[in-house]
Amino acid sequence: MKYTPQNSAPLDAAARKAVKPVICYPIDSLPAYDASVFAPARESMQLIDEVIIPPRDAKVFDVPAGHFFRIVCPEGPQVGDLNLWNAQNLNERFFSGKTRALHGTHVSTGDHLWSSLPYFRPLATVTWDTLDWYGWDEFGGGVHDVIGTRCDPYTNRLLSGDDYHYCCHSNLTRALAADTGMSLDEAEPYVHDVLNVFMCTGFTRDTKQYFMKASPVRKGDYLEMFAQIDLKGGLSACPGGDCGSKHSSEEAICAPLKVEIYKPAEGSLGNWTAPDISAYSRTHGLK
Repeated sequence: MKYTPQNSAPLDAAARKAVKPVICYPIDSLPAYDASVFAPARESMQLIDEVIIPPRDAKVFDVPAGHFFRIVCPEGPQVGDLNLWNAQNLNERFFSGKTRALHGTHVSTGDHLWSSLPYFRPLATVTWDTLDWYGWDEFGGGVHDVIGTRCDPYTNRLLSGDDYHYCCHSNLTRALAADTGMSLDEAEPYVHDVLNVFMCTGFTRDTKQYFMKASPVRKGDYLEMFAQIDLKGGLSACPGGDCGSKHSSEEAICAPLKVEIYKPAEGSLGNWTAPDISAYSRTHGLK
């Protein structure tokens, strides 16, 4: 419930509200996405590895720079929470807030997943999205959001008073710890805000609250990305299943997810090179 106003509207309230919005971060200067650059590589790529993420669990996977990876729905409708790190430096990680500011609340083909400051470069680029037909529904919902943070046991305890140990935050922490040999306490700070793959979300029209609804994802759907640098990924199969009712519980019907990693044929990427860290950082002493 939102607070009701405590102050009367001023005489010029309508005029103040009528001011036209301005896009905060115009992206005209960013290189335009050119699908033809990736087309030869997509046509020639071969599957070299796959990872199955069990329901209400998470796994870590590695993707070399210049490779593609797909997050696949192999069975029933299921959403996933994705973390991405620089495989050689976990301090460089996915920056969902800036990705949202640049590309909007939901991502699809042609959008980049940007890394954290001070590195600030594309970690991955979305190259195919079988759910791109969805667009926006009548409620303002879309698919693959960078709005939500990830379900976590701290918020769950705050709102419900219960402890639930298979939230995506917990799953990702355990998976990263197991992969790196870190303790849970050491791994937890590296777990960050996510790309909610396949999740259908938006903001309510009246109170502007974050909502979720049953995902349109079905068996065989996938979100494909191109790794711009060597990546370590973490993917949690959300305990909310398709997030049509609630998450962080044992009540939802959950299904596995799958990550497929593809290697393109030699030379099929043309003159592609991995992006460097931000020019600002390079000129201000970041090593």
